[in-house]
Amino acid sequence: MVNIYVTRRIPEKGLQMLKNAFGENSVEVNPDDRVLNYDELMEKVKGRDAILSLLTDKMDDKVMDAAGPNCKIISNYAVGYNNIDTNAASERNIIVTNTPGVLTNATADMAIALIFAVARRVTEGDRFMREHKYKGWAPMLLLGKQITGKTLGIIGAGRIGQAIGKKMYKGFGMNILYFDRSTKDEFEKETGAKKVDLETLCKESNFISINLNYTPETHHLINEKVFNMMHKDTVLVNTARGQIIDEKALVKALREKKIFGAGLDVYENEPAMAHSLETLDNAVLAPHLGSATAEARTKMSEIAAQNIIDALQARKPKYVVN
Repeated sequence: MVNIYVTRRIPEKGLQMLKNAFGENSVEVNPDDRVLNYDELMEKVKGRDAILSLLTDKMDDKVMDAAGPNCKIISNYAVGYNNIDTNAASERNIIVTNTPGVLTNATADMAIALIFAVARRVTEGDRFMREHKYKGWAPMLLLGKQITGKTLGIIGAGRIGQAIGKKMYKGFGMNILYFDRSTKDEFEKETGAKKVDLETLCKESNFISINLNYTPETHHLINEKVFNMMHKDTVLVNTARGQIIDEKALVKALREKKIFGAGLDVYENEPAMAHSLETLDNAVLAPHLGSATAEARTKMSEIAAQNIIDALQARKPKYVVN
């Protein structure tokens, strides 16, 4: 009988696909709504044919060896897969897959939500009301930043970065700059976007959205030196990976008002965040909600399940990354 382990509960549609393909008893799901610690993960993957993992699961060579020689696939319930040692997987003939594409609009919408929340000081206003501080309209109350017609800098113009740029160009008439290794001709044609270096982007953008993949090269790409390139009216949002920002440098920039504000959906040492970040009114903090729509998360479960079904039925999954 096929033996599949799912490291945390996902939307039922994907689980039902696996059960329909391999039998009701073929799937075991972590019953607790928490991340398994490393020792628990090592124990639970033993003897599995397939593992459906999350970004929070460290899938290294030891975990793969614990799974044993029958393990054919690690299906990551995410676009990213930096939690998986893909070289170790390839050495053991284990397929690694991800769930790309379906998160594009959900994550782009979240980045835009953060831009508005920071620029218009939405969370500050919410707290202001809840604390019964509002005594009536005032001309200088919680002044924010206009978005329409301003300049948006996109760091990383992949699917999500381009989606943000298109929405903000079409909806709010924003001027688009982008920093990327390659030139995006269609994106430029559709939005008038201009490719620039990082320094130019930081100096000329009113709003900056980080949409890069996390790699050793992008670790702390946004550091104190880069914050010093920005200006005091800059709004920075990150829905990519927390490690791209030096969070201590971000706290310093926010505290010293070197930038207007920041909206974060990801953190350098997630789920922890930099000390005192939560005390800063010019930071809007979300708990990794980028893909958190019912539609996106359900589609992710379908893709992750189909990747496993294909691998265990001797077909090449559509989204192989190793």
